[in-house]
Amino acid sequence: MSNYTIIQNGFVIDPEKNGIDQREIGIIESKLADSKDVLEQGTAINYIDAEGAYIAPGFIDLHVHVFKDATTLGIEADLVGIQQGVTTIVDAGSSGCANYQLLKETVIQQSDTEVLAFLNIAKDGLGAGLSELADPTNLMSVEEATEIFAREPQIVGLKARMSGSVVKEQGIAPLKHARFVADALHKPIMVHIGNPPPYLNEVFPLLGKGDIVTHAFHGKKHGILNEQGYLLAEAAEALQRGVLFDVGHGTSSFSYQTLQKFKENYTEPFSISTDIYLNNYDNPVGSLMLTMSKLLALGFTLEEVVRAVTIRAAKAIGLTEQGTLQNGTQADLTIFKLHDERTDLVDSEGVVLTVNRVLQPKITVRNGRVVFRQ
Repeated sequence: MSNYTIIQNGFVIDPEKNGIDQREIGIIESKLADSKDVLEQGTAINYIDAEGAYIAPGFIDLHVHVFKDATTLGIEADLVGIQQGVTTIVDAGSSGCANYQLLKETVIQQSDTEVLAFLNIAKDGLGAGLSELADPTNLMSVEEATEIFAREPQIVGLKARMSGSVVKEQGIAPLKHARFVADALHKPIMVHIGNPPPYLNEVFPLLGKGDIVTHAFHGKKHGILNEQGYLLAEAAEALQRGVLFDVGHGTSSFSYQTLQKFKENYTEPFSISTDIYLNNYDNPVGSLMLTMSKLLALGFTLEEVVRAVTIRAAKAIGLTEQGTLQNGTQADLTIFKLHDERTDLVDSEGVVLTVNRVLQPKITVRNGRVVFRQ
């Protein structure tokens, strides 16, 4: 059955333009279109009333863990995806080359949410525990990486977790290997930063344009900011090279204070992601929209936080059909409301911020079809 849809009465946030305007959005089959072109089809048209709501490109969460059958972290993909107004999620290193096929069969192919993946540089990903980079014999080779990236288009880059508990005695060596593999593939690395070693003055010089630093705004010692609130020299140089910062909220990796200090001194854009998994879904993360609400409360504009989960996230992983409202592109849309409600939102340090409004999902459109209604 043909799909001709017009979404009416909503406030459109186009991340490639400034401002918010009230206009119609059209869909022909699975693609975005002018509403007048939909009307010219002269056939049954499906109308969606978005009164009082905002319409944006489908939200993208660059950092989740949804490999529920093979890791202790995994959560249901659609629970944190389409049911939360998120049309595309990226599993960040739960799988490696040895178990990606299982992720593909049990999660990617079974979910209504689009599920992409950063492939862990460790062959087993997080399937054998959380110290996956402690054994140098467990690292994926260039040959293995080349073969699986050529075969699996849902894999968008590599993941390397640079925390002392992950690398143990290996220090910076796993990231050096990831750099070698990424350069051979011409793919980005998403690098998790946490408790050292290795220290950031070792990590940042290995990163280049298009690489992503997740957990950028954690509140632990040895983070991206010095005691005066300014970027470490290596972090500032990385930004100038085109390295991207990403929130990656997680259980212990997002601090209001760190981000507020960054905001006071810098205007460089970043992406917003959740690092959501089974044990932090209820607290402190909640969802991508709640994470966005926290940044809204810190003084970022609605347009800025939407841009951070649409066009900016899409460009970070090379997507051209998502994150945009350009006609002819994939009709993935997030329709949401700003709900006036006094709510306590907590960061990873246990700091509570009382806010007066939060983003809430209303309708999720994926490939031109409504896949979820609140």
